[in-house]
Amino acid sequence: MDLIVLWIVVFLALSFDFINGFHDTANAIATSVSTRALKPRVAIILAAVMNFVGAITFTGVAKTIGSGVADPSKLDHGVEIVIAALLAAIAWNLITWWFGIPSSSSHALIGSLAGAVIAGAGLDEINSSGIMKIIQALILSPLIAFSAGFIIMWILKLVFAKSSPHQVNKGFRFGQIITAAFQSFSHGTNDAQKAMGIIVFALVAAGMQDTMDVPLWVKISAATAMALGTSVGGWKIIKTMGTKIFKIEPINGFAADIGSAAVILTATMIHLPVSTTHVITSSILGVGSAKRFSAVKWGVAGRILIAWVITIPITVLMAMFFFWLIHLFFL
Repeated sequence: MDLIVLWIVVFLALSFDFINGFHDTANAIATSVSTRALKPRVAIILAAVMNFVGAITFTGVAKTIGSGVADPSKLDHGVEIVIAALLAAIAWNLITWWFGIPSSSSHALIGSLAGAVIAGAGLDEINSSGIMKIIQALILSPLIAFSAGFIIMWILKLVFAKSSPHQVNKGFRFGQIITAAFQSFSHGTNDAQKAMGIIVFALVAAGMQDTMDVPLWVKISAATAMALGTSVGGWKIIKTMGTKIFKIEPINGFAADIGSAAVILTATMIHLPVSTTHVITSSILGVGSAKRFSAVKWGVAGRILIAWVITIPITVLMAMFFFWLIHLFFL
């Protein structure tokens, strides 16, 4: 029975990873598709391949997810806690995908895991220092990405101020192919590891391994699920990020991709999970502000910001509700 429950966890974690893939496809390719640097089908294939490559390259973020919120070896109902967390995170991802809101899968997973731990083991089992470190990264990374996007765009404006706009955009349209690949790679290095971390959390909680090391089968499974999800695509969110924040030209897309990918990859290198959605959207906002502050549709940005703020508290409550349901019917 325990093995069956564990396989349910693996299925749900890979489902979360798959949904994260199509939910966050927009993160990597929205700018290159909106500027027609890449055709949608080509962009999705590129994003899927590079997401897979990025996902199997690092494991530090997985270890942070697996131990940062709580110590799975100390939880009595650790596997059930993970199931409740994944159900809540998946539900929130599907709701925000349906309405085309680029909310954070990272916020959803962290909030859900925290809520499930509180419901299943109590507030004392929350690793306060670990979760504060994660939340600080989630808050600071969009601010850094906004600044990076603004600075890169400001520099590019100075460098190409006297150049022909047509020639500049023609060159940067080609450059966007490279930055889209870089963006997709960085996305895979951070986001796919979250599913890896939650599976390892469950394995430790079930007593099937003692360390937070990520087994090879977990790495390959999560990377494949992310790549398959990416290949499906999230067109509603692509439309929001690629067209509704401001009118993106190739030079803007190039700047946004470079700024956000650099922030995501840096976070991965120091083993911190960040919201790729938040980082990329913030970079686009920074680029738009450098281009012309009034060009940014701040009403749309405000709607996105609201989704960012409410994700963690809502998923905390959703995960608590799911754990209580599991406790009521199965424990």
